[in-house]
Amino acid sequence: MRRLPRKDAVIVGLGWTGAIMGHELCQAGLQVVALERGPWRDTASDFNIGTAPDELRYGIRHDLFVRTAQDTVTARNRMDQEALPIRRWGSFLPGNGVGGAGVHWNGHTWRFLPSDFNIRSHYLERYGEGIFPENHSIQDWGITYDELEPYYDRFEYLAGISGEAGNVKGQILPGGNPFEGWRSRPYPTPPLKMQHAQNLFQRATTELGFKPFPLPSANMSQAYTNPLGVTLAPCTYCGFCERFGCANYSKSSPQTTVLPVLMRHPGFEARTECEVVRVLKSPDGRTATGVVYVDAQGEEWEQPADLVILAAYQLWNVRLMLYSGIGRPYDPNTNEGVIGKNYAYQANSSVNGYFDNQLFNSWAGAGSLGMTCDEYNGDNFDHTGLNFVGGANINCSTFHARPISARPVPPGTPRWGSAWKKATRDNYLTTTNVGSQGSNMSYRDCYLDLDPTYKDRLGRPLLRMTFDFKANEERMSAYVTDKMVPIMRAMGAKQIVATPKRGPWNVVPYQTTHNTGGAIMGDNPRTSAVNKFQQVWDMPNVFVLGASAFPQNAGYNPTGTVGALAYYAADAITQQYLKNPGQPLVQA
Repeated sequence: MRRLPRKDAVIVGLGWTGAIMGHELCQAGLQVVALERGPWRDTASDFNIGTAPDELRYGIRHDLFVRTAQDTVTARNRMDQEALPIRRWGSFLPGNGVGGAGVHWNGHTWRFLPSDFNIRSHYLERYGEGIFPENHSIQDWGITYDELEPYYDRFEYLAGISGEAGNVKGQILPGGNPFEGWRSRPYPTPPLKMQHAQNLFQRATTELGFKPFPLPSANMSQAYTNPLGVTLAPCTYCGFCERFGCANYSKSSPQTTVLPVLMRHPGFEARTECEVVRVLKSPDGRTATGVVYVDAQGEEWEQPADLVILAAYQLWNVRLMLYSGIGRPYDPNTNEGVIGKNYAYQANSSVNGYFDNQLFNSWAGAGSLGMTCDEYNGDNFDHTGLNFVGGANINCSTFHARPISARPVPPGTPRWGSAWKKATRDNYLTTTNVGSQGSNMSYRDCYLDLDPTYKDRLGRPLLRMTFDFKANEERMSAYVTDKMVPIMRAMGAKQIVATPKRGPWNVVPYQTTHNTGGAIMGDNPRTSAVNKFQQVWDMPNVFVLGASAFPQNAGYNPTGTVGALAYYAADAITQQYLKNPGQPLVQA
């Protein structure tokens, strides 16, 4: 193994969090190197307008995602089962390469509700201990919405988020989300232009007493130049967002917001196709001394650094910590340890509506083109007697109607043949959807650890996922889905098919890439892996970014909160940690 010259900081992964942290550390004068397992990806060279909307390549063959031969996880529903490797990604799609999942995401950009951050305390005060589900491990985050608000603002203005504010400095504004936490100023750009489905949804929900508002979107409604001087272009509503890179510079991603500036900084270096295999520790185990990585030729390198930032995808952050011996691994039998604890997912549902007198040009969509209602999200509604905690947003979105995967046919349609072709033709333009994006609480027996049997190509144990949807999430999903059916009926559908979330969790059909937890944040090192600044409790020169910090998952996409936490951690490092390196920012 060859040893390289020391850097001030090494960042593992160059997606949203790695790019944000890299820029902030370089601005503070540090020499920074980012190590990215996947290839370099750039809009001009990789997402050319002539090749980017290739559904077979990107949507079906998963060109932008980690190859399972390169890395995968094993999965099981219960602790008494043997976990088996995922051979083809289905339920979720981990990104690969510079930009990470920020390249292929749809662009929903939410702020979590204020009560999401003190969820245990909030429910306990309002309903009492009996409200919580059996075997839960729900806990507060150790940070408040008010502390995080300025950093939500920074991320939204970096990304140029399109939306309609509902609460500016405590003033509730018409057209926005009346349930959202206060914001210091409006969104940087106005909402996207809604389509026929969203207009029907808005009219129907308003008549039913809801307060609909535009979905906050990282798809640009107009040209926008962010605070770093990077300009994004207006969305063309091509429908190729999810699973695709944007050829039009219209979807906020690391490539279109921060990397053009970061890559020009003299203090920054990016090395691609370099997979970090472990974090190195000092002899006493109290600090990290750098990382070991393997390059594209299979050669092993040591990169010493004073500061180690884990900014990979949630699953890979946790695996790297477990394999490197950072923190105490979680044991579900004793409920001791913290690394791998509180894995959570998302409990989504849908209601499809089949019409005979409406036309929806669903092929002209955008990743975050939609109207939303928040009446049944979080604790925006009274949970007394409902026998569940959590909730979901309700939305009508037009993502795409791509030719291979968009086949909206009613139940009973044959899966092939002339009848299937006729149903495809008849329903392609006359079907729309109302969906819910639901929370997922954390449980003692839903966790991540190292698999005892299966290893990767480098001989390391694979990460093992133990997870299933619980009765709490099934009851929540059924309740919210029941509220969606009257909306679809008021929109005028002739046939309605409701699909609430039910277990067991299956790794095959795509559901969401919103994996969370495993290196959770909190105010106590006995029950959390990192403090509110994302600093590892027992290894202060290691910071772990991303959704791995979430103690449980809310009824929103995680990216806005991930970005805000990255800025919050970067501010803590540059304004506090560097004045006294190697010391904890929160005293245990």
